[in-house]
Amino acid sequence: MPAQIPFIIANEGCERFSFYGMRNILTVFLMTSLLLAIPEPLRKGEAKEVFHTFVIGVYFFPLLGGWLADRFFGKYNTIFWLSLVYCAGHACLAIFENNLHGFYTGLFLIALGSGGIKPLVSSFIGDQFDKTNRSLAQKVFDAFYWIINFGSFFASLLMPIFLDRLGASVAFGIPGALMFIATAIFWSGRRRYVHVPPTAAQDPHGFLKVVRTALMARRDGEGRPGLTIALFGGLLAIGSLAMSPKWGFVIAFCFALVLLMGFGGIGAWIQLPRARGTHPDEAVEGVRTVLRLLVLFALVTPFWSLFDQKASTWVLQADQMSKPEWFKSSMMQALNPALVMILIPFNNLVLYPLLERAGLKLNALRRMGAGIALSGVAWIVVGGLQLWIDGGQNVSIVWQVLPYAILTLGEVLVSATGLEFAYSQAPLAMKGVITSFWNLSVTIGNLWVLVANASVKGETVTGYIQSTGASVTAFQMFFFAGFALLAALLFAGYARSYDLQNRYRD
Repeated sequence: MPAQIPFIIANEGCERFSFYGMRNILTVFLMTSLLLAIPEPLRKGEAKEVFHTFVIGVYFFPLLGGWLADRFFGKYNTIFWLSLVYCAGHACLAIFENNLHGFYTGLFLIALGSGGIKPLVSSFIGDQFDKTNRSLAQKVFDAFYWIINFGSFFASLLMPIFLDRLGASVAFGIPGALMFIATAIFWSGRRRYVHVPPTAAQDPHGFLKVVRTALMARRDGEGRPGLTIALFGGLLAIGSLAMSPKWGFVIAFCFALVLLMGFGGIGAWIQLPRARGTHPDEAVEGVRTVLRLLVLFALVTPFWSLFDQKASTWVLQADQMSKPEWFKSSMMQALNPALVMILIPFNNLVLYPLLERAGLKLNALRRMGAGIALSGVAWIVVGGLQLWIDGGQNVSIVWQVLPYAILTLGEVLVSATGLEFAYSQAPLAMKGVITSFWNLSVTIGNLWVLVANASVKGETVTGYIQSTGASVTAFQMFFFAGFALLAALLFAGYARSYDLQNRYRD
C-alpha cells in the first residue's frame, strides 16, 4: 500500500465534513432565514431551486478543474490552489449570513473550489498505483468513499444542532475551519506523492484533437454527415441559450451543454474512422472508449436526480412528519452516510463473496445498473409516504428509514463503484477529464430536477396533476421513480455490449 495514501484519505474526510456540513443545513437555512422576504407558498420552490443550482455548479466545475490539471498545472497544484478558493467561500458564508449577494458569492466560490478539485482527488489516488499493485486500488477507492461518508455522517448529525443553538455564522464557520485543516493535511504530504505531469497540452493525439480531425476530415465522393450533426447541435445550443430569459440561465446553459455534447459526440462517432492515419489507432480507440463511456454516464443522470433530492425534497417531507422536538428534519440525512459506512464493508466482505460463490459475479456495470433501479424503488416508497401525509395521517419520521436504506444501497452500488470505474476506463492522458464527465452526470441529474420543478408551475401540468387526485409533490415523486427505473432498463441493455478496459499506468 503506498505510504502517501493516508494523507489523501485524511484530507478527504475533513473536506467532506466541510462540504456536507454546509450543504445539509443549506435548505433549512434558506427556508428559515435568508429567504424570509419571499412569500411562504413560494419559498419552498425557491429554496429547492437555489440548492439544486448550487449542486449543478459543484458538479459542473469539475470540467474546469480537470482541464486545468490535465493541460497546465497537474493534479496536485490544481487541488491545492482551488482548496484555498474553497476556504474563501466558507468564510463568505460565515461573514455574510444576512447578506444575499455575499452569501451567494460564498456558494459560488465553494462550487468552484469543491467542484474543481472533485475529479482530481479520486484520480490523484489512482495515480499513486501502478499495475503491480492495482489490486489494492479498489479497496482504497472503497476506503475513500467510506471516509467521505464518515465526514458526512458527523456533519449531518451535528451541523443542524449548531445552526439551531449557535447561529448561522458559527454553523457555517466550523466547516470552513475543517476545510482549512484538510488543505493543510494535503499540503503536508506534497513530497511523498507520485506526481503525473500534465500531458494534454503536449499530446498531439488528445481527445479533442482526434475529435476535431474526425469531424473536419474529407473523403473523396463523401460528405461530412458527422460535422453536419455536430453543427446542428451547436445551433440548437445557441437556441437554448437564447431561451435564458424564459428558462433561466442555469437551465438554458445546461441544456446547451447537453446538446453540444450529445450531437457533437454522435457526429464524432460517425466520422471517427477518418481520424486513422492522422492519429494512431490507440488514440482513435481511446476516443471511441470515451464516447461509449459518455452514453453510460448519461444513463446514470436519473440516479443523481433522485439521490440529491434527499437534501431538499426529502428534508421538506420530513418537516411534515411527526418527530421528537429535539430532532431536526435535516438530521435525518445522517442516516445515509451511517448506512454507507456499514454497507461498503458488508458488501465487500459478505454480499459479493456470497454472490460469487452462487455463480453471480457483479462487475462494475451490473452493480451500477442495480443501483439505479434501487433508487427508483426508494422513491416509490417515499411517494407512498407522501400520499399517506397528504391524506391527513400523522406519519412518523421513522418511516423514512426504509427509503433511506434502499437509496443508500443504490448509492453504494452506483457512486462508490463509479469512482474506480471512471478512472480505470479512461485513457492515461484523460484521467482528470473523464472523471469530470462522471461528475458532470450529477449536474445533468440536478438539471432534470430544475426542469421538473419549472414544469409544474404551468397551469396545464398543474391541472393534470390535480385531476389525478395526487399532490404535486407526490406526483413528482412517482414521476422520478419511473424515470430511474426506465434508465436502469436502458443502462442494463447498453452495458451488455460494453467492453471493460484496464487502463492503469504501467
